[in-house]
Amino acid sequence: TLHGMELPSSKAKNVREYRRLRAVELFESGMKQAAIARALNVTRGAVSQWLSAYRDKGLEALRYRKITKNPCRLSQEQKDELRKLLALGAEHFGYPGAVWTLSRVRELILRKFGISYCISNVAVILKKIGWTCQKPVVRATQRDEEASKKWLQEKWPEIKKSR
Repeated sequence: TLHGMELPSSKAKNVREYRRLRAVELFESGMKQAAIARALNVTRGAVSQWLSAYRDKGLEALRYRKITKNPCRLSQEQKDELRKLLALGAEHFGYPGAVWTLSRVRELILRKFGISYCISNVAVILKKIGWTCQKPVVRATQRDEEASKKWLQEKWPEIKKSR
């Protein structure tokens, strides 16, 4: 018991929560942070963070919380509008070249809707609206397709053999 009360760690929902609550109990009983870290087999930095959270927000700050994905902050109407904006092409918005990069789409979303996303979430949004991340095929404008085919059939096998 802690000051005559039931120990919070006895009601822990998982191992990580138990360690955080146990660290507080040990600290309240007078144990030093370094000793708590050794006893719980964690870093001193972890103990320091847990105790800081405990002092600032109480035991609830150390409780287990199920991690849920943030819902997309773009409404369906905004997603539909984004699809239309992307169809206009990157050059329409002042970017050199027609390629939409994740960074460019991120900037577009911020400019048009005032919502900031990290790059990985932009990829998720693009997938949801039916766009895929693709690397454009870059070919020289002066490329001679017929000459390229001939070279691949005649010259490349010789070069490949001599390696």
